[in-house]
Amino acid sequence: MTGLSGKRLYVALIHHPVIDKNGETIASAVTNLDLHDIARVCRTYGVKGYYVITPLKDQMVLVNRILDHWATGVGGTYNPIRQQALKLVRVKATVDEMIGEIAEAEGLRPKTVATTAKRHVGSLSYRRLREMLAEAAPLVVAFGTAWGLSDTFMADADYILDPLAGSGTYNHLSVRSAVSIILDRALGKKI
Repeated sequence: MTGLSGKRLYVALIHHPVIDKNGETIASAVTNLDLHDIARVCRTYGVKGYYVITPLKDQMVLVNRILDHWATGVGGTYNPIRQQALKLVRVKATVDEMIGEIAEAEGLRPKTVATTAKRHVGSLSYRRLREMLAEAAPLVVAFGTAWGLSDTFMADADYILDPLAGSGTYNHLSVRSAVSIILDRALGKKI
């Protein structure tokens, strides 16, 4: 069986609103590894766009500087494959800005799918997510940095995805790892 197309799927890496280890809402810092690695997995699975959400001006400048290096600078000449992946990245100050841009491009407001390491009653299964990807409506799968998406974000999301679960009780994946696993489950070839 072949994999699904990600032609109307977007990934969002949320840096605000997220929580810290004490449960307080914060804005977290952007990391270079998240930009590169998540862009690469998005490109591999055919995701239409990868949004980095941060209201912090210095972090937006940092993201744009990195993207410019790979789009028009020496990085793009040195590694054109990386350039292809990083062309998917867009930086926005708020989730609402992202939703507005996607709605304008798609002609339809996207549904948001929040990810979490915690179980939620009525959460969306991976089977249902795959079915939704075969439908016409655009989707945004949102990943939280720091200690995860805020309660407010979770309450506003259209869906909450089943958490990933390993073989033991430890459950604290890097966001890069979680994105890779979830995109493979949603879009990867069934073998």
